[in-house]
Amino acid sequence: MAHFLLIHGTSHGAWCWRDVLPELAALGHTAQAIDLPSHGDDPTPPEGVTLDDYGRAIIAAIDEPVILVGHSMGGYPITLAAEMAPEKVAGLMYLCAYTPWAGLGLADMRKCAASQPLREAIRISQDRRTMTLDPDMVEAKFYHDCPPETLDYARPRLSVQAVAPMEIPVDLAHAPTLPRGYIICNDDRAVPPDMQREMAARLLSDHIFEINSAHSPFFACPAKLARILDTFADQIVATI
Repeated sequence: MAHFLLIHGTSHGAWCWRDVLPELAALGHTAQAIDLPSHGDDPTPPEGVTLDDYGRAIIAAIDEPVILVGHSMGGYPITLAAEMAPEKVAGLMYLCAYTPWAGLGLADMRKCAASQPLREAIRISQDRRTMTLDPDMVEAKFYHDCPPETLDYARPRLSVQAVAPMEIPVDLAHAPTLPRGYIICNDDRAVPPDMQREMAARLLSDHIFEINSAHSPFFACPAKLARILDTFADQIVATI
């Protein structure tokens, strides 16, 4: 049995893991999803949120070593949490997520890709401290292969996203020493699959998986996603 802590991506919240939590429980694991500051039900004003705030929120939610799973933007907070408290992290799994490269914030990482398909859906506030996602474009970018009711569930729950956490690099010292894995989503229309493959390759990890899904496998194929996480957990145990 493994313990998972699931971390959402841009403008999402713990709600996006709704269908994965019972699938992991059915496989014998314990799992929890949290809202990062200013997301979901967390009341923190987004204008002042930092990447450090994200990292501290993750660490505060951990009572015993967990496998951290970060979706999309969530790759940066889980990495920072592992740097802040490596003793609390059994492994890191990046789900179509941005993995920090030396000296680059997440916004810089987006520019490293050959294309930026999500850019046209991003709406930056006038003070440039927050952003939102165009509600008319989120289905095409995030949910086009999900069950029909997904859009009605997800769209009203999407939150304002703080910009500052996306502009800060993460210094890597402890995270590269932990078991790390990557799940490439082959039909992703938000984070280009080719960029995902490059980020996965740079992990120098044996724990690389592919899934025929767009950007939201937690809705499109939650059972399949849970089985991959189960496999990753078994592989980690096998190396100890």
